[in-house]
Amino acid sequence: MDNILEIENLSKSYEGFELKDINLVIPKGHVFGLIGENGAGKTTTIKAILNLINTNSGNIKIFGLDNIKNEREVKESIGVVLDDSFLPGYYNPVDINRVMKVIHKNWSEKLYYNYLDKFKLPKNKMIKHYSKGMFIKLKIAVSLSFNPKFLILDEPTSGLDPIARSDMLDIFDEYMKDKEHAILISSHITTDLERIADDIIFMDEGKVVLIKSRKELENDYLLVKCSEEEFNKIEKSDLIKYKKNRFEYQLLVSSNLDIENKYNLKEYKKPTLEEIMILYMRGEG
Repeated sequence: MDNILEIENLSKSYEGFELKDINLVIPKGHVFGLIGENGAGKTTTIKAILNLINTNSGNIKIFGLDNIKNEREVKESIGVVLDDSFLPGYYNPVDINRVMKVIHKNWSEKLYYNYLDKFKLPKNKMIKHYSKGMFIKLKIAVSLSFNPKFLILDEPTSGLDPIARSDMLDIFDEYMKDKEHAILISSHITTDLERIADDIIFMDEGKVVLIKSRKELENDYLLVKCSEEEFNKIEKSDLIKYKKNRFEYQLLVSSNLDIENKYNLKEYKKPTLEEIMILYMRGEG
């Protein structure tokens, strides 16, 4: 099975929100970054994959198996980090090890304690007394300690300082050295995704608006700044997205467009992932 995750025509309706016909394939050996503003549908999609919510329609397969009919089997090989925690606050890491040894057949006590040491986490301190950063590190340690084939991470580095975030990304890089693994990571920290993601999924208002490889995003676009007078001379067919700010226009155009010779515009650069996201979500065109 080359594909870790396959989503077909997934939909879910809430009052005031609808997840609309999500289609996605994640092959093994790939890290997919999921981005979009709050309420775009990222967490709803993740909860549907994990069968934590009932959906209106669609099919989800993990490792080629139905995520509902074969839920127990597929979850034996999925490591999960969610904002919601299923770890009781009155437990300490030693308590967690005792429980996980019983409920998870692939649990590695040795690997777990290695992560606790690596992250410098106190083993006898109750979780409710952990800082936010310590708690995130503990959740990541738990998710990795039964050698999962697939990691699903919802804002895993939020709340970590830059050094700790870099350490976490190194761990995810190490995990992906085995080409049999895959990661789906939702994050508002686009610089993290620029470092580790192979592909980026843009979500907006419950829909997938764009899926591209990180290399395509790096190479296919230019961010141009110009005045209103210059903007009015540009053929609208040359614009992918545009946004008017107080003093200038920002344009997202193809890197194949010879912006200097065609329009005599010289203020342009390769956009960051965050700049592309903002223009796709808030731009016109």
